[in-house]
Amino acid sequence: MSHNPIGRRGLLALAASLALSSAALSPAFAAGLPRQDPAHCRGQAELRPLQPLVLNTARGPQAFMVEFADTDPTREYGLMCRKQLAADRGMLFDFKKPMQGVAFWMRNTLISLDIVYIRPDGTVLSIARNVPPLDESLVPAGGTIRAVLELPAGRAAQIGLLPGDKVGHRIFTR
Repeated sequence: MSHNPIGRRGLLALAASLALSSAALSPAFAAGLPRQDPAHCRGQAELRPLQPLVLNTARGPQAFMVEFADTDPTREYGLMCRKQLAADRGMLFDFKKPMQGVAFWMRNTLISLDIVYIRPDGTVLSIARNVPPLDESLVPAGGTIRAVLELPAGRAAQIGLLPGDKVGHRIFTR
C-alpha cells in the first residue's frame, strides 16, 4: 500500500471538507468516533437492500452485491465491527460528487479489506490491498474520486482487479 504523507494542515482540511467515512477518514476524527473493544464492538446493521455492482476486469465481469453507504452516518460506520464479509459482497461509499484528499483508515474494523478508490467516471483509480484490521494508518486515494468500494481482503487480486478497470453501478454515468 502506498502512503502519501498528509501533514497536520492537510488533516485539518480533510476534516473540514469531508464527511466521515467507513473506516473513518483521519485521526482528526478520533474524538467523534471512539475506539471500541473488539470483543464488544457495535457497528451498524447491514445496509439493505443490497445493490448489484459489476467489476469489469481483464478476466471478465465480476458480480457483487453491495451495501450502499451514501449518508454521513452510513459512511461513518461502514463495515466497522463486522466479523465477516462474504466473497461476493462489499460496501460502496458514495460521496455524490468528486472529492480530493480522501483517505480511509480501519478504526474498529475487525476484518482485513481491499479498499478500491473509484473516479467519478467509474474507473478504478487505486487499490489498497489487504489493509489490516484495526490499523489507523491513513490509506489515501491518490487522486480525485467519487466513490470507494470495500471488498474482503485479497478479493481484488483473486478477480484480477486493476487500476483502469471499470465499475458498473447506477451512480456512474455510462
